[in-house]
Amino acid sequence: MCGIAGLFHCGTPKPVDPARVSRMCDALFHRGPDGSGIWTGQGVGLGHRRLAIIDLEGSPQPMHAHDGNAVIVFNGEIYNFRELRRELEGHGAKFRTDGDTEVILAAWQRWGPDCLEKLHGMFAFAIYDLNRKELFLARDRLGVKPLFMAHLSDGSLAFASELKGLLAHPLLRREIDPLAVEDYMTWGYVPDHRSILKGVEKLPAGHFRLLRHGETPAPPRQWWDVDFSQRKSSKTSDLSAELLFRMREGVTSRMDADVALGAFLSGGVDSSSVVALMAESSRDPVTTCSIGFDVAALDETGYAEKVAARFGTDHHSRIVDPDDFQHIDALAGMFDEPFADASALPTWRVCQLAREHVTVALSGDGADEAFAGYRRQVFHAREEQLRSVLPSALRKPLFGGLGAIWPKADWAPRPLRAKSTFLSLAQDGAEGYARSLSVIPPELRFALYGDDLKRELGGYRAEAPLIRMMRDAPARSGLDRAQYADLKFWLPGDILTKVDRTSMAVSLEAREPLLDHRLIEFGAQLPHRARVRGTQGKWLIKHTMERYLPEDILYRPKQGFVTPISDWFRGPLASEARVICSAGGLADTGWFDERALAKLADDHISGKSDHGRILWQLLMLGKSIKRLGIGL
Repeated sequence: MCGIAGLFHCGTPKPVDPARVSRMCDALFHRGPDGSGIWTGQGVGLGHRRLAIIDLEGSPQPMHAHDGNAVIVFNGEIYNFRELRRELEGHGAKFRTDGDTEVILAAWQRWGPDCLEKLHGMFAFAIYDLNRKELFLARDRLGVKPLFMAHLSDGSLAFASELKGLLAHPLLRREIDPLAVEDYMTWGYVPDHRSILKGVEKLPAGHFRLLRHGETPAPPRQWWDVDFSQRKSSKTSDLSAELLFRMREGVTSRMDADVALGAFLSGGVDSSSVVALMAESSRDPVTTCSIGFDVAALDETGYAEKVAARFGTDHHSRIVDPDDFQHIDALAGMFDEPFADASALPTWRVCQLAREHVTVALSGDGADEAFAGYRRQVFHAREEQLRSVLPSALRKPLFGGLGAIWPKADWAPRPLRAKSTFLSLAQDGAEGYARSLSVIPPELRFALYGDDLKRELGGYRAEAPLIRMMRDAPARSGLDRAQYADLKFWLPGDILTKVDRTSMAVSLEAREPLLDHRLIEFGAQLPHRARVRGTQGKWLIKHTMERYLPEDILYRPKQGFVTPISDWFRGPLASEARVICSAGGLADTGWFDERALAKLADDHISGKSDHGRILWQLLMLGKSIKRLGIGL
């Protein structure tokens, strides 16, 4: 795993200052502490920070092709590089190293952009072709590895693995995009179609860019998508057998490393399944890591220890204090953009523990999105059944009216918290799912916004791109569309961003075997009953893994990492909540209504309402803006 950065002059190919590329790479030191390199040519500069995983001594970057006609910087891993290497050798390719980087170069020279279809793995890379005088930027199918880009005032395109790499360039404009503020307040992160700074872009997952000197920069082009419009009609036993084959394929392909390798183990279905399949294919005990909390309701270490004992792993666990708020500033620094998924704190903690024992760790991320494991997906499938029998003319007035008068009872038992469900049912499927996925609904967001921000938004609502994505999805049902949105919007924007930044902050490579694209494509073709049965999501995975895992691991309620942010804002962070919501804080930006913010903080601190999640978003927004050098 590595960090990459570079500069490319889209117009006249001016000289590139190596010192500027070097500063951009230095900002990414944490991504690659094992080595660095810079290469510059006329109108182009490429930089690299290396975390050595495969071919530890023989694959320095930037790397030149065997014939010297192309140069690459690469972040990621290609899991099928040995098979691909043999294929390319059959076409006459010559290799000097034993790693995957040189294979990408040879694949580019053989197939051009079509080489991407051949690559199985996680990656973001830049290739400069000296013959064609063009730059090729590419990102993997699901967006496991990030790539930020910005057009600068000198006519160059700057790119880097993280925003902090671009921030190291003196010509980067630091102006907040108000549309990104609306996006962030809606989702708790800035999705891939936007950046917190105007003029900064993210190369979307499954896309590439091809740029030539002297030509207008071409927009990104999509090279992969997941298709939910087809259905498999096989028997359950056949589907289960194919699923197990695909899961084994994903796990074993990601166990190739020349450094110590292990796995995160939470005791949930997905991480336990990965560990079970690792143990099955390994002669030595698998190294596993988990963290727990000294609050029984938050602690899952007992389940993790049960799985570890079952498969004889070399297990490491640590109890951490759920009151970890003293690390908020460090957390904000990892993400650059505002990021309010509070589970980032415990994710960082388990990455720290893992890095004490291994350099590579496998995770269970991706199965919920691909196989309908989220509760919201199961609810959406049931809501879609109701929408199919109740016409819109009846649903909108009935459920819209109920939603308007129903109290927002966060404190009540779950069955009595019906307000969101009623409001969702009053809308079509895409609008309803966007509401369920959002952290703050539009009526509450706009009550917090000041006149300046409302004017700058010009009627824009953050839900619109997601709704459009769902309506245009290659899908046959509402459940398909919800999963498509989770894979294309939520996964790269939240989950993969969280894991990439927290793991790279400690120089740990995280690999996601359940995001093998062949497994994802298989899951997209499953019939509904193989995904959801009754209230049980991810049905086929649980059914298939019964031969490996006990019932209390497979069928207990999903928990996940929990951070007690509501309690923090009634205790040690109460003063921070008041500061960020008052004059001198976010109120001074003109984005928010000062009285509305003050009331939000007061109502939460007094216990009148639970606004902990919103206060956390506001706090992380304020800290991120300060770190970007835009004072509050």
